[in-house]
Amino acid sequence: MTLTVKLDPELEAALERRCAADGTTKSALVQAALRDYLAQVRSPYDLGKDLFGRHASGRDDLSTRRRELYSGLTDAKRRARG
Repeated sequence: MTLTVKLDPELEAALERRCAADGTTKSALVQAALRDYLAQVRSPYDLGKDLFGRHASGRDDLSTRRRELYSGLTDAKRRARG
């Protein structure tokens, strides 16, 4: 796939200097930079999953086991009704 990107003159000059220093092409450098960036980007869930379900309950598995736990609550309520 071909992609056209507009760069300001300073960024273009920096890119050309880096490519010359590394002995690589602009395409290879931009592809590597995009791969690194995309590997680092995390979803909002990933950023906060260690916090979800912990507030006030003291449990750290509420966000990952919510369906199972809710099912248990509704089953217990049905059994209590008779």
